[in-house]
Amino acid sequence: MILLKQLLIFLFMMVLGYGMAKKGIMEEKACSAINWLLVNIANPALVISSSIGNAIEKKELLFTLLLAAGLYLVVLLLAWLVIPLFHASKKEAGVYKCLIVFGNIGFMGFPMISAVYGAQALIYGAGFLILYNILIYSYGEIVMAGKRVNVITALKKCCNIGTLSALIAFVLAYFQWQLPDAVNQGITMLGDLTGPLCMMVIGASFIDVTPKELFLDWKLFVVSAIRLLVIPLAAMPVIRLVTSNVTMQAVCFVMLATPSGTMVSMMAQECGGEYMTASKGVTLTMVLSILTMPLLFALLKM
Repeated sequence: MILLKQLLIFLFMMVLGYGMAKKGIMEEKACSAINWLLVNIANPALVISSSIGNAIEKKELLFTLLLAAGLYLVVLLLAWLVIPLFHASKKEAGVYKCLIVFGNIGFMGFPMISAVYGAQALIYGAGFLILYNILIYSYGEIVMAGKRVNVITALKKCCNIGTLSALIAFVLAYFQWQLPDAVNQGITMLGDLTGPLCMMVIGASFIDVTPKELFLDWKLFVVSAIRLLVIPLAAMPVIRLVTSNVTMQAVCFVMLATPSGTMVSMMAQECGGEYMTASKGVTLTMVLSILTMPLLFALLKM
């Protein structure tokens, strides 16, 4: 019920964003400005806030990083095995793989974890965020563009505000360092902007997609089923075997059950990939996740 309540709140914010886009209030320029605020200030602040007052053990932090690496490895393997069955073009196949591998952990996962499990639970997601940024600028670009990636360029792109904020949170929690109270309060206030603003921007983006475009691609439905149902259902029993930490289990669940990340469509546009396929896939998984996440939450008794 807790997750369902939070999803309904997020849904309300999406509808609000959609309504403002319809009225011309949240037009492209406004959404671009809000996106900049989210990427460079609000979301990094939310990630860093996870270290505030956190007394997590060093072993747990390192184990979370290893667990995230193992989960990403399995998901990458799954995408590599399944997508060739689609007989899609190289660039289109790359988009499908990225839709499966990369969830919306920054703009939906972190706000969801913070709202349902508290800001301190976010520290378990820092490992996912670090690996996410490394993978999307290496593996993501390779499969999306269908060509080799310059290693130095990829490493430079990995050194972004998202990776930096996750590393800061990780280091602060690992060494049990605390920032001054005034700084902590300011970071927390900025981080609290993430959830509402993210959902309104996502809602505004729905204005460009018609239901006919969205629901007629069977391949995207298969990809959505893998991303939203197969991965979390298959992984959660294994995660429960390797850790008894309920908070860690919950964070892994949200990381695995979130819809495909908006970074997939942005990356497709940047790399000259199949942008429309990526955009439709991101939107479809976002819409379907409103049903699948509370269903899985109840089924897995999270």
